[in-house]
This record gives sequence, C-alpha cells and structure tokens, in this order.
Amino acid sequence: MSGALAGRTVVVTRPSAQAGALCRAVEAEGGRAFRFPLLEILPSGDPGVFAPVAARLDEFDLAFFVSSNAVEHGLDGLRALRAWPPGLSVATVGQGSARALRARGFVEVIAPENGFDSEAVLALPAFAPEAVRGRVVLILRGGGGRELLGETLAARGARVEYLSCYRRRCPEADPAPLLALAARGEADALLLTSGEGADNLARLAGAAGLAQLAALPVFVSHPRIAARCRAHGLTRIVAAEGGDDALLRALAAFFG
Repeated sequence: MSGALAGRTVVVTRPSAQAGALCRAVEAEGGRAFRFPLLEILPSGDPGVFAPVAARLDEFDLAFFVSSNAVEHGLDGLRALRAWPPGLSVATVGQGSARALRARGFVEVIAPENGFDSEAVLALPAFAPEAVRGRVVLILRGGGGRELLGETLAARGARVEYLSCYRRRCPEADPAPLLALAARGEADALLLTSGEGADNLARLAGAAGLAQLAALPVFVSHPRIAARCRAHGLTRIVAAEGGDDALLRALAAFFG
C-alpha cells in the first residue's frame, strides 16, 4: 500500500491526543494529514469520583473501558489510589483500547477481534447471559454515552455500575482554515470516527460551511456515524471499520 495517498490531503478529526498515529500513517503513505479535532477530551470535573470506587474495587468482577480515553483517565485515576485487584478482569472494545490496557501491564484483555461497538462486545462468550449472571460490572466511560451495553448486561443478570472518568466537549475551533482548504480544492477526504464529531462539525461549520464540505468523501467507522453525517447533509459516505488500519485500507482502496 506504499504511496497510496501520494498527493492527497486527508482531514483527521480525532481528538488531538489520539490523532498522532493516524496522521503518521497517512503521511507514511505519501499523504498530508490536516488536523482538525472535533472532540476535546478533558479529565473528570470532579477528581473525587475515583476514591469511592477505588475503595470498593475488590467488589467488582469485570471492569469495562469504553475507549482508550477511559483507560487513560479511568484506569490511571484508580491506580493512582491503589493497586489493581488481581481478580478483576478487564475488557474493552477496539484494539486501540486493548493495546492501551496491555501497555499498562494487563496480559489478558477481553475484546472483540472484529467489530468496534457494544454489539460486538455483547456477542463475546465472556458477556453471554450465563457468564455475567450475578457478576458485578464496572463500566468506565465519559459523561453520558450509549446505554446499550449496561442495559443489556443488567437484563442478563449482572449488576452494573458506571464511573464517569472524563468529559467530552466541542472544541472552540475556527473552521476557516478547513473551509478554505476545501474551497481551494485541496482537501481530498474527511475522516469521522464518532457521531458526536459529526455533530460538532455541523455546529462549528454551520450550514454554509457544510455545503462547502459536501463534495468531500467522508470516511466513517460505523453506520451510526454515517447516519449522523447524512442528517447533516454529508452524503458522500465511504464505510470503513474501526481502527487506523481499516481506515488506511479504505482510503487506499478509494484513491487507488
């Protein structure tokens, strides 16, 4: 796939802290990565949320991290207060989050090999009704988020608790550089990896700005994101799976 993106400019919209690897991968294929973060990740507004959970950490059977942000803010926040109980299993969705857990010393990480959403997690044997019935599950996440995982686990007989360990917000970003790039015909693709990012793009760019971006192919990592894009008038959708490798393959196939 070497040089597959030569001469192409790809707009990367991941949060700043998570964008580096994808930008380097685009550049390794000869492309230019234009960073325009559409989500800002912040620590929990209340650092006191960790102490009560840390004190009861031995009560949980499974800790589920919804993202690499949950690993960074949630796991690190809890381990700053105490050692991780040896009997507390860890799980996540997506190989990026799994790598973040392994980098912190976890050898056994429960995560789907394919699929990057709650549905893929719930299909794993470790989340089957007979496996979770009577178990106590801690879900570490940002403020809010989808309830499907927790609700389904509760329906399967688990007791579910949540720890909101970070916050997401729309950056205070000026869309003018992005819109100018598009107006000059110098943007070739837009990567959107969250529905919230699509909403934030609409908020920042406005209706006129979205009209300028409408000609761009938008690479999305989930059908829910595609639906949010279409609701905002972005209809040149290219479906990809989650993860950097899948996005790179989709870009290479499209431009190749």
